[in-house]
Amino acid sequence: MAKSEYLECGMIQNTHGTRGVVRAQAWCDSPRVLAGLKTVYLCCNGVMMPKDVETASVSGALVLLKLQGVDDMDAAAALKNTTLYAARADLPLKAGEYFIADVPGLPVLDADNGREYGTVKEVRDIGGRNYLVVATAQGERLVPMVAPLLSHVDIETAVYVRPIPGLLEDA
Repeated sequence: MAKSEYLECGMIQNTHGTRGVVRAQAWCDSPRVLAGLKTVYLCCNGVMMPKDVETASVSGALVLLKLQGVDDMDAAAALKNTTLYAARADLPLKAGEYFIADVPGLPVLDADNGREYGTVKEVRDIGGRNYLVVATAQGERLVPMVAPLLSHVDIETAVYVRPIPGLLEDA
């Protein structure tokens, strides 16, 4: 599966003041990651439009952004509920890290014996915790992305799990 050049990194929730600043929810590891971007992208009719970030600051769990060309409350209000994207190249990963967006499509293998259980259909946030939605021969199964159930992810090959009985197969 080809990796997208752009990754979802947040959503504009509302305006902040009258000078074009927006409040954005960060979908990154922390709001500081979104606040540290120099450019964000807005998808307009399937085309990514860059917006330079003039200023950014973290306000609790939100990020206050002043985007180039968004200079008043009306322009900011027009962006409400708009998804923000970051260029993959602007979000460098450390060794062993991966983007959640790259996990769907990977096979799910037993970390101990290599048995294949199925394929990751999607990663779903349920109650603040990520779950793998795994398409198995018995149907879809949810696997919490927590140790010891999730052994490790090799983004080039597979997701490795140590499931309890009945989690990925009928008991």
